[in-house]
Amino acid sequence: MTAPVRFPRFFVTSPAPCPYLPGKTERKVFTELKGPHSEQLHDALSRIGFRRSQTVAYRPSCVDCRACVSVRVVAGEFRPSGTQRRNLKRNGDLVVSECRPWATSEQFALLQKYLSARHPGGGMAAMDEVDYADMVEHTSVSSFVIEYREPDPDGGPGRLVAACLTDRQGDGLSMIYSFYDPECEGRSGLGNFVILDHIRRASEAGLPYVYLGYWVDGSPRMQYKVRYRPLEQLGPDGWSRMPEGEQSARIAAVANGAARLDQEVEGGSKDGAPGEHRQYRFV
Repeated sequence: MTAPVRFPRFFVTSPAPCPYLPGKTERKVFTELKGPHSEQLHDALSRIGFRRSQTVAYRPSCVDCRACVSVRVVAGEFRPSGTQRRNLKRNGDLVVSECRPWATSEQFALLQKYLSARHPGGGMAAMDEVDYADMVEHTSVSSFVIEYREPDPDGGPGRLVAACLTDRQGDGLSMIYSFYDPECEGRSGLGNFVILDHIRRASEAGLPYVYLGYWVDGSPRMQYKVRYRPLEQLGPDGWSRMPEGEQSARIAAVANGAARLDQEVEGGSKDGAPGEHRQYRFV
C-alpha cells in the first residue's frame, strides 16, 4: 500500500547569529509545504512546533540551546485581564475584515512604518513591495490577511492601522506575522489587540488554540506572549499548560523590568520574520 502523505525531506540551515539571545547561534530544520497534502502536513508539523514562512515549515534546531519554546493560547478558556479588557474597549470600534491573501500597497506602507519603528536594521529592512507580496501570497495552506481599520464617518474604508497574516489550521489559528501603526494616536496596545481579536475569532469558530509562535526565555522583547492565559508550551513530552504561579511571576517580572509589555517587540528581528526567507535552500 502507498502512504497517503509522503514523508517529507528535511534540511538544516547554516548557523547564524541568534536574533534573540546575544552570543548564541541559531540553526533551523525545515521542509517544503507543497503538493495535494500540504494542508495535512502543515497541521501535523504545527503540532510539533513548526512555523510557516511562505511554502516552508521550520523550527529551531540549535545545538546548545532550547530557549525557543512553541506556545499557544487555549482560546475557549481565555479570560481577559483588566488591562486586556481596557484594551478591548479602547480599540473595540475598529472595523475588522478578513481578506484573501493578496498584498496591497496600503499594507506594505503600514509594514514599512512598523519596521522603521520596531525593527530598524533588522532582516526585513530591505524588503520591497515584491518581497512583501511573496510573503503574503506564496502559501500552500489556508491563509488570509486580517485588516484593522479606524471607522470612517463617511462610511467608506477607514485608515488601516493594523494587519495580520494568519493561517487557519485544523485546531486553531496561527499568527504568522502581525504589524501595526506604532504611532497611532489614542490607540496604544494595537499589537495586543490583534492577539485578543484572534483569540475571540478562534473561540467563536470553535477552534481550540491560537498559536503565537516561539516564546524565548531570556529575551525581554518576546515576553509579551506570557500575558495570555491559559498558555500552553511545547516540551519534550508534548504540550503542557504553563503553571499559573509561574506565568504570574513572569508577567510581574517583565512589568517591573525595563521592558514594557505594551511594546511587544523591540530590536532587529521578530519570530517568523519573512525577510529571512532567503536562509532556506533546498539541495
